[in-house]
Amino acid sequence: MSIIVPFLLGIGIIVYQYNSFTDQQITEIKSYFKNADYFYIFLSLVIALFGFWSRAYRWKFSLEHLGYQTHIHNNVMAVCIAYLMNLTVPRSGEVSRALVLKKYENIPFDKAFGTIVAERVVDLLIFFLFVIIGFIFQFNVLKDYVLEKIPIEKLLLLFAIGTIGFVVILIIWFYSNWKIVNKLKEKFSGLIEGMTSILKMKNKWAFLFHSFFIWFTYILMFYVTIFALKETSDISFGAVVIAFIFLSLAIGFTNNGFGVYPLIVAEIFLLYGVSKTAGTAFGWLAWTSQTLLMIVLGGLSFLFLPILNRK
Repeated sequence: MSIIVPFLLGIGIIVYQYNSFTDQQITEIKSYFKNADYFYIFLSLVIALFGFWSRAYRWKFSLEHLGYQTHIHNNVMAVCIAYLMNLTVPRSGEVSRALVLKKYENIPFDKAFGTIVAERVVDLLIFFLFVIIGFIFQFNVLKDYVLEKIPIEKLLLLFAIGTIGFVVILIIWFYSNWKIVNKLKEKFSGLIEGMTSILKMKNKWAFLFHSFFIWFTYILMFYVTIFALKETSDISFGAVVIAFIFLSLAIGFTNNGFGVYPLIVAEIFLLYGVSKTAGTAFGWLAWTSQTLLMIVLGGLSFLFLPILNRK
């Protein structure tokens, strides 16, 4: 179900978006694919490779802090397999990364997985930093967009419900003795322990550098892709950041953003004067190229892991 439901949701979104276009608009979208400058698509994939390598190299610092030495090629291929697995079941890549190191580096699964959780906490904090910066600099555009989609009365109601819900969660968290709450507290304490281990590690500054570099490559690979189409080449960097933020939030709803990726891109780019057809074409160009890269690298990693680790 964890595979089928997101996939069917993606199919539904694609059908909905396709039916919203006229025949002339469909022809227009096809022309964008035909006339795109694929040099920038290729460049974005090269940038992605640096991000893959940086994520694998950053992982070495966490593992070394626990006393384990790994081969960088195993780290890189584990990361590539993780991206491939995330195309099927969202967040399954984290488990596969730990399993790869358990098999080929003899690192206990729980310890390898713990380092991945710690990485995710750092990544989440950096993402929130991008969200804050993006919303500050693009506040006027986003304010008008949100108020157009959701009236102020509903926003206030959602805020009130959210506040009440947050207070209820805090009360349950601190005063409840339910088993599920106690288990969540144990998980949360593990996250805190993972975070503090990063602060104590020998190479913490190198770890943080790679953490920011990874997100830099994410945004840069998305940014250079806008030059593949003439219609998107003049869009501001702020618009790119906002689209990137919304994509990061929505990508977990389907298999690696299947279907939802071009829809979100088209909606955000529309706010900045890009036609819906051009935004949709851009979204499919970016998503398809990135997905193909993950499939190729993940497949090659499955092939070469046992060969390179043959004893």
